[in-house]
Amino acid sequence: MLHEIKNVKQERGPGRRRWFESDGLELVVWFDQGDTVTGFQICYDFGHGEHALTWRRESGFAHTGIDAGDESPFMNRTPVLKMPQTDPPWTEIVRVFESHSVTLEPALRSLVLNRLTEQAGAGSSPPKPR
Repeated sequence: MLHEIKNVKQERGPGRRRWFESDGLELVVWFDQGDTVTGFQICYDFGHGEHALTWRRESGFAHTGIDAGDESPFMNRTPVLKMPQTDPPWTEIVRVFESHSVTLEPALRSLVLNRLTEQAGAGSSPPKPR
């Protein structure tokens, strides 16, 4: 189950973020100053490397791979998102999120799940901006 990481370091600028994690799945949610969700990012690894599925209110979905930055035992770099990436496994993401998110507050869970299922229902075509 997703559980919230408390005392998350906040990014500069207005708004805030919340971070949740469970085995094999992380969720970061961004809020504006009015506490409205402006985006979220689901990070997952289904056995084919780490990936991030990011939704932003202004631009829609983006799917990227994650370069963990730890390919050398002598250097540990900051993880970075890398583009382009294959189409997301929508059905698997929805299924895993649904099963891991029952502990989230209902409004937040519903918002994320609705965005995911809307996009999953659009077929396997590349993500479309919303």
